[in-house]
Amino acid sequence: MSVESPSARPGAASASAPSRSRSTRPAGRLPGLDGLRAIAILAVLAFHLDPRWLPGGFLGVDVFFVISGFLITTLLVREHDRDGRIDLRGFWTRRVRRLLPALLVLVPSVILIARLVETDLLVGIRRQAAGALTFTSNWLEIGAGSDYFHSTAPQLLMNLWSLAVEEQFYLVWPLVALALLKFAPSSRVRAGVAVALALGSAALMASRYDPALGATRVYYGTDTHLMGLMLGSALAFAWAAPHRAWTSTDLWQRVRVPAVAGAGLVLVALVALLDESTPLTFRGGILAASLATTVLVLGVIERPTRLRSVLDLSVLRWIGERSYGLYLWHWPVILIIEADLSWASRGADDYLWSRLWCVVVTAAIADLSYRFIETPVRRRGFRGSARHLLHTIRYSGTRTARAVWAGVAVLAIILTTVLVTAPNRTRVEQLLDANASAATVSAPKSTSKPAPSGSPSDASNPSAKPSAASPARPAAPITQSWTMPSGAEIDGYGDSMMVGSVHALRYYFPGIRMDARSNRQWAEGLKVVSARGNSNRRAVVLALGTNAGTDLDRARQTLDALGPDRMVVIVTLHGRINRIATDNTALKELVAGRDNVVLADWDAALKGTSDQLQSDGMHPSLQGAHLYAKTIRQAFADLSTRHTGKAVTLKELPPP
Repeated sequence: MSVESPSARPGAASASAPSRSRSTRPAGRLPGLDGLRAIAILAVLAFHLDPRWLPGGFLGVDVFFVISGFLITTLLVREHDRDGRIDLRGFWTRRVRRLLPALLVLVPSVILIARLVETDLLVGIRRQAAGALTFTSNWLEIGAGSDYFHSTAPQLLMNLWSLAVEEQFYLVWPLVALALLKFAPSSRVRAGVAVALALGSAALMASRYDPALGATRVYYGTDTHLMGLMLGSALAFAWAAPHRAWTSTDLWQRVRVPAVAGAGLVLVALVALLDESTPLTFRGGILAASLATTVLVLGVIERPTRLRSVLDLSVLRWIGERSYGLYLWHWPVILIIEADLSWASRGADDYLWSRLWCVVVTAAIADLSYRFIETPVRRRGFRGSARHLLHTIRYSGTRTARAVWAGVAVLAIILTTVLVTAPNRTRVEQLLDANASAATVSAPKSTSKPAPSGSPSDASNPSAKPSAASPARPAAPITQSWTMPSGAEIDGYGDSMMVGSVHALRYYFPGIRMDARSNRQWAEGLKVVSARGNSNRRAVVLALGTNAGTDLDRARQTLDALGPDRMVVIVTLHGRINRIATDNTALKELVAGRDNVVLADWDAALKGTSDQLQSDGMHPSLQGAHLYAKTIRQAFADLSTRHTGKAVTLKELPPP
């Protein structure tokens, strides 16, 4: 993503000359690695365009990490073998020269464009910009409690977390590598140390991963996500040995083809099947992807093969050379285009065209960045590039020069103003905050007698929080009725989808009693349902788990707590998340065999519609909240008809 091959840096010719200790070292560019980079960036791009297309596409970052670890360590080993030392200042200067110029263009550009398109994109932008320019994005986002996989607020520079991990690796690893080259007795020991660090990082990721807390800490953490960089470094140390990572042995000759083919199949399977909701991803999956990539890298660089020829095709080489720019720009471009094209979610064709437009714009900008920013600075250096730019401005004419400097000053003032005035919360979050107290009521202690239908006894304190409860107890009998319930006979338990729809639900169900909170999962839903116990009304709406999915065990316990005599509507989930289809399938399984439970298919209700969702593509808009409420109302009507045999006529209500 951000590392040039050994021959692409200044002084590469001397680096490729035979070393003092061995003359068999491969020289020049390493064919095929640009192709691997291309595949990696395409996987990441597909995942960010729509996670449902390639659930494990985020593993492309780990492919980048392996390649980066291999190339960086190869550069360090070659320099040490050639000169007997490593020029640390020169190394770090080359890294900054490679990474910083494009970044300095990206950050202010996307901030200014986002301000014109959608101010919600600027939430948290001061922190994000500081992290981007200091290469600390990963730790700043961990400290801020950000969620990479389930972000409720769009993060314009979210993708730069991996750049921060790489830069931190570039800062520390040369010192470690220098110590290993000086004091470790052999390449085997050096490679062994790198492998040990990789396994230690993978073990730390597995042990610290907690599904209840989310994966962001272990995914963003430099300490927990080093395995790819370390395995690439281990390969570089082994490749520097006379046996060339043991590829000169008879054993390698026998297993080379099946090993490389198997590694490719494993990587493809992981990218296609793993996703962020699978614990296996963080308990061995990322390590497996890194190991498979390491074998692929070895198979590509070891000798000319058909695989190398395919990976060295001009189109893949073109993409690979621009992979850094593609990675930098693709995520901000996706967010900005989504915000700008309000029609993008209106239909399947429109949505696909918007995705294609994201790819075209990203590719065009990445090519311009590669041609006019990255390559010139890499060749001329910072000083040479600055002199060239100043010379061009100076000799473009006095008026032009003055206009350029005036434009720079104006943009700087505007950028500063935008950063200072950037909002702290999105409009969706402000809406949820405003609705929060109205969507939460106190949960009384369980009683031995059922409360009368529509009892207002626990609606007097709308700001009180629900109390915790022990696991579900069998529900007390209630007076069974399957007629269409009124709002005063309905309890609603939900997450931010219900919070965002509170006013519409009250409009369609006057007197409804709601207990909803953002990010509520089924485990908490079970507690609040159990806490109310016998006081639960005869009809209940359950809308839980948008952020973490369907917990079937807790969901079953919740239905058991409500018993078979209450009318229960469960709302399906919606979002461009790969697991949504699986979650909704689980909800259908949950409902099967329970005559008193029915699904309100919110996900299906949105198909073919427009303007039903907020800018985040998940929460209902004002119009969508009414569709949300009507979908629930229709589900109650269907459930009533199923039991009474009498069709329920639903009146179309006038706009509020």
